[in-house]
Formats: sequence, C-alpha cells, structure tokens
Amino acid sequence: MRVLKPFDYFEPGTVKEAAQFLTTHGGKAQVLAGGIDLIPRMRIGKKEADYLVNIRKIPGLETIEASGANGLKFGAMATLHSLEASKAIQDDYPILYKAIHQISSVQAKNMGTAVGNICVATPASDVATALFALGAELTIEGVDGERKESIQKFCVDYGRTSLKENEIVTEVFLPRPPAGTGSAFMNLIRTHADIAKVSIAVAITVRDGVCEKVRIAVGAAAPTVFRAIKTEAALKGQKVTHEAINEAAETAAGETKPITDLRSTAEYRREMTGVLARRAMEKALQQVKA
Repeated sequence: MRVLKPFDYFEPGTVKEAAQFLTTHGGKAQVLAGGIDLIPRMRIGKKEADYLVNIRKIPGLETIEASGANGLKFGAMATLHSLEASKAIQDDYPILYKAIHQISSVQAKNMGTAVGNICVATPASDVATALFALGAELTIEGVDGERKESIQKFCVDYGRTSLKENEIVTEVFLPRPPAGTGSAFMNLIRTHADIAKVSIAVAITVRDGVCEKVRIAVGAAAPTVFRAIKTEAALKGQKVTHEAINEAAETAAGETKPITDLRSTAEYRREMTGVLARRAMEKALQQVKA
C-alpha cells in the first residue's frame, strides 16, 4: 500500500479562517470534510496536498433546517446519514432520500457528506443527480464574500467545478416542491455496492393533466450530471399522455454523451437512459400530490 505523503493539518474555527488559509496556500491545500474521496485518492497518488483544512469543527455546517413553504437547507458537514434520517427530506424530497438510501456503505453514509459528493464532480453521482432534479442552489464563501450558484452551473465538467481555490461550499438550498409535484429516482446497477451505469431523477408538476414544470436529471451518461433541457422543453405545457412520455424518453436518450468503460458501453447507456427516463416519468406521475 502506498504511504501517504506528509502534510500539515489545519482546523479553522470559521469559514473565513478556512478561506484565508486556502488563499495563502493556493493549490497546495485541500479541504477535508468526510474524506471519503480525498483520502483514498491521496493514498494512490491521484491527489496531492501539502495542507489539509478540516472544516468539521466550524459551527453550523452540520445543520439541516426545514422552513416550510420556503424550502430546506443543509450545511456542508451534514452527513449522508443525517440527510437520510431527516423526516423533512423523506417527506418533501423523497428522490434525495432514495438516492442516499440505496448507498450500501455504512461508512460512506456516516462519514461522507452531500456537499463533498457534489464537489468531487463525478458524473456517476446519484446524490448529485437527485439534487439537479430538485433545483439545488449552493452557497459558496471565500475571502471576497458569499455567492449563490445553481448546481448546474457549479458542475462544469468531469472532475471540475466552478469552485475557486480559496472558496468553500457552505450550504445547499432546496426549494419546496409546489403542489401537484411528483418525483422519482432510478438507477441501473449490477450490485448495491456498484457505481451506476445510468441514473435518472425526475420532478414534475402537473395541473389538470398538463405539465406545468419539469426537471429531468441524468447521471453517468455525459462528462457531468446534466439536466435534459430539450426533453423538459418538449414536455412543458403539454398534456402528459403515454405518447408524450415516450417521445420525451427518446429525446432524453438523444441528449446523452456517454462513454464506453468497464461498467457499460456508450450504446447501452444511451438506450437505458431512454428506458429509465420513461419509467421515472411514469412513476413520478403516480407520486403527484395535490
């Protein structure tokens, strides 16, 4: 086993202190939250750091706060397990609950964080796929202050985000789904411990049989998780019929940019995106609440 390269350890008391440290040390410092991805990568030499900045003890970053009609927010240190156990998430954001619940590793859920998961920027993140469909907005803080950014703009490319070297994602906000919204999450895996070949999350709002609003997120079928914008545009304002769903599913498959790797071929990923999109839309419609 490769031995970890020696590093200095810093435990700031505030986000401002952490951001200032990152500014001072530039790309030589890495933020440590759960460490589920960072430490294994450092062990095999895919990540290097002269300094680790542990944000675990910064007050307030572990909170999960539901505020009724205004939605829900959670901090950067809210673990996957705490999000999974939140009744507000189970009741109002079930696709996020399901995306976390199907993760088989107890260690990953107890130590890992949703924000850390997002910052890794893997296209195969089930958690990010659910957050895309839920319209998540991120709060990002640095030495120059605070900014807000949608999760879509945050995830730039494979392994890349819009985060600057001296910035930290401190919070995620989820708008409350409007009345008449149903949602569904599905993924295609070989075993519970495997990474998804394809994942789909759908949130659709229907009034009098017409699609008023829809978000369709696709994971593991492009360099980053993405919203199927053309598919959403084709559905919005239309009667939600069997034919409309089938056409939308075909459009979703056409929006993918998959690769062939050890887990699947590009052709199979594209085809299964259409299949899962259709099933997820049908299931989401069954979940619509008045």
